[in-house]
Amino acid sequence: MKRSIVRLSVVTLLTTCGICSATTANAYVKKIQITAKQSPAFGGYSWPGVGQYERIAGKAFGELDPKDPRNQAIVDLQLAPRNANGKVEYSFDFYILKPIDLSKGNHKMVYEPPNRGRKTIAALNRGVGGNDPASVTDASALGDSFLLPQGYSLSFSGWDASAGDSSANFNTAIRLPIAHNPDGSSITGPSYEYIVVNGDTSYDLTYPAATLDRSKATLTHRVHLNDKPEVIPSSGWQYNADGTSISLLPGGMKFVPNDIYEFSYTAKDPTVNGVGLAAVRDWNAWLRYEAKDSAGNPNPLAGDIARIYTECSSQPCRFLNDFRYLGFNEAENGKPVFDGMVQWIGAGDGISINYRWSQPGRTERNRQDHLYLEGVFPFANVTTKDPITGKTDSRYSRCMKTKTCPYAMEIFSANEYWVKAASLMTTDPAGKKDLPDSPFTRIYFMSSMQHGTGNPASKGNCQQFQNPLDQQGVQRALFVALDKWVTMGTQPPPSQYPKLSDGTLVKPDQNSTGFPHIPGVTYTGFKSTRYLLNYGSNFYKTWIPTLNPPMFAPPYQDNPANGPIYPSFVPKTDADGNDIAGVLLPEVQVPLATYTGWALRAAPHNGDGCEGAGQYIPFPKTKVDRIESGDPRLSIEERYGNFERYAARFEEAVKDLVSRGLLLPFDAERTIKRNLDDARKRNLFPKK
Repeated sequence: MKRSIVRLSVVTLLTTCGICSATTANAYVKKIQITAKQSPAFGGYSWPGVGQYERIAGKAFGELDPKDPRNQAIVDLQLAPRNANGKVEYSFDFYILKPIDLSKGNHKMVYEPPNRGRKTIAALNRGVGGNDPASVTDASALGDSFLLPQGYSLSFSGWDASAGDSSANFNTAIRLPIAHNPDGSSITGPSYEYIVVNGDTSYDLTYPAATLDRSKATLTHRVHLNDKPEVIPSSGWQYNADGTSISLLPGGMKFVPNDIYEFSYTAKDPTVNGVGLAAVRDWNAWLRYEAKDSAGNPNPLAGDIARIYTECSSQPCRFLNDFRYLGFNEAENGKPVFDGMVQWIGAGDGISINYRWSQPGRTERNRQDHLYLEGVFPFANVTTKDPITGKTDSRYSRCMKTKTCPYAMEIFSANEYWVKAASLMTTDPAGKKDLPDSPFTRIYFMSSMQHGTGNPASKGNCQQFQNPLDQQGVQRALFVALDKWVTMGTQPPPSQYPKLSDGTLVKPDQNSTGFPHIPGVTYTGFKSTRYLLNYGSNFYKTWIPTLNPPMFAPPYQDNPANGPIYPSFVPKTDADGNDIAGVLLPEVQVPLATYTGWALRAAPHNGDGCEGAGQYIPFPKTKVDRIESGDPRLSIEERYGNFERYAARFEEAVKDLVSRGLLLPFDAERTIKRNLDDARKRNLFPKK
């Protein structure tokens, strides 16, 4: 994990409002530098009524005022270097796609905070994406794309130090300041690395070591999550010359693939990672509300943007959860930055970004990264009371005070319940009752899905084949619903998720979930536990750890010795093992298999969680197959009899989603064709 630190001038970019008149840049905006422009883009493809698009990419430079109350939440900003004007400088990469003739666009922009520097827009945009979407030239794909035919502008920008420092292939990096002591000396403190690699011979540290004295650091090794860590003696590893990486000894020795190593050491020179929050705020606010930068360079979207919606996948959605909670949706002019958010698989978690020694590239799952700060109260979008600390708060408390709250579609998979404690979004922190909707949000649980779409022909490191369920059609329908909610006040489809009150949200043991005993399928009920971790006595006031990592001991799950626990739950299943509540895709309503949001690793890490993966466990084809295998699930033959009956039921399930505003007609047609063609190809049904 590489850091990117460059001292430049800084971008406090504020966006452009289409219906509003654009103004000149405020004192905090420095400049944008366009480094790559392509006009027209997409091989010259022209969309009816919208015309051609162009790509504008470059770097933005700006600065933050540490005295501005809107920046006070950024940890260590007061200790960052300042320029002659008393401001803190930073820079980042940006990438814009816009209609060449803005008057033909829809005067709305979609902003995506990239996932570790990589763009994920393809999911929402119906396949047109990649790190340089403008390079796509296939006319059929472009014609079928989702956002571009509607005239949306798109923007991406760097916010995350874990994206590295390279701008190659339109990677979106950010260059952050380093905090120092008031006398200019290096800040030092405890840092921690959770290391799982695939046979590498060295590991890059997030922060450089303050000393090369190996007796001041500890490296441990274990095979399974619940094994006792074994200390590797100092003679068994080494730093490189500048203390930025470690390797095993003797030289050339590899880390055991997928084993767990943990490294605790004294680090120096923490980056002020919370600047990424302000960078996203100011970039979008500049595009929306300003005409030019301080150097006189024109805003390429000046005067055009009436609305900004965000879309994201996983890690950057957790970033936007904190962005929203910490009040960064209020621009420096007091106006809102984003009008709406489509949050895919961000669950209710925040991100490891706004505390000293943070590592925003980390993500907690069943087996990994449990000791990085991710799940912190408040978990919900409505006000709740923390039974452990006594605090009362919500993720919308700050924006409600400033009247800058965005609407949000919170969409997540079953995997988030098992590895991210997603139930805390919809229950009180004591796990006693369900919560009502926030007036600003709707919550949609994609029943039986894994964290994204898996390959049903591959097991990877897991025991079963991966879960192929795909949420993209539902995501697009909810994006349309969000736009109508923001612009016309039309209420979106009601929230759909498991609840304590109706028995669809339960404890993870097999008796409670009702998951069937399928031959060859192991069930452990293992889930992530949300603890109030102890990083030191004053950590939750200063956000500076004095214990890092927190004291922790196996077993991992629900162990009070590791700290106070916030109870979390998982979805209940039907007799086939498919989740009962939530948005049921046609493949789940009319199933040919069991689909789960959890999975277990295969040997040599047998039984450990398989992170973001789920499972695809096909039904027996015939009654004879079922009886011979001892499978309790009905066979395909017994369920449907023949292909025609299956197809009719599948088409009805698709129509049901369309009628409820959860699938668009175009995607409905594609869903029917794709699935029925696949069922025919696999010859799953007896002939009539």
